[in-house]
Amino acid sequence: MILSPSMLSSDFSRMGDELAALKEAGISWVHWDVMDGSFVPNITFGPPVIKNLRKRSDLFFDVHLMIREPERHLEAFADAGADMLVVHAEACLHLHRTLGAIRELGMRAGLALNPATPVTVLEHVMDLTDMVLIMTVNPGFGGQKFIASGLAKIRAARTMLNRQERETLLQADGGISPENAGEIVMAGASVLVAGSAFFNGAPYRERREAFEKALA
Repeated sequence: MILSPSMLSSDFSRMGDELAALKEAGISWVHWDVMDGSFVPNITFGPPVIKNLRKRSDLFFDVHLMIREPERHLEAFADAGADMLVVHAEACLHLHRTLGAIRELGMRAGLALNPATPVTVLEHVMDLTDMVLIMTVNPGFGGQKFIASGLAKIRAARTMLNRQERETLLQADGGISPENAGEIVMAGASVLVAGSAFFNGAPYRERREAFEKALA
């Protein structure tokens, strides 16, 4: 299991220090929720913020684009230092082309699916997808409650990936905490995004250990 804390719940006034503290706590990935105020209601940060913080950290930058027409901004995020760029199926007119373009820019390509989007969307783009992100809340805000039907959807995605014998990562994002992390991983997720449940608790090393113990 890879734990990818969401910087959306970090202290924005000291994000460089936050990244250093996460690394010290044994974290290897961080999740960046990029929101445009159109595809989702909220607005967060863009390429300049990520580019400046890339200079402060060698952690894996898992960048989740919750924006319309993401294909217009791929080069900017590549230049900013994104390691993985995740786009929403619902936001891409030409999904196959967009995923291919992400890889051509040297990043791993991820595909996100909103709670009401069926996993069958994956069928024709699996060969271009390095990670599938199952949203277990409606995107746009942190601190939401996990949507219970997300477990069945994670299982369905895992079954589809296993049937194709693909090593694609399967990420779950939304309402994830040590209390439900075990069943989410059992359902098939290999990467967990945690925001408020990670940053609003005990010291970061203890939070990481709490998620790991939940899988025992």
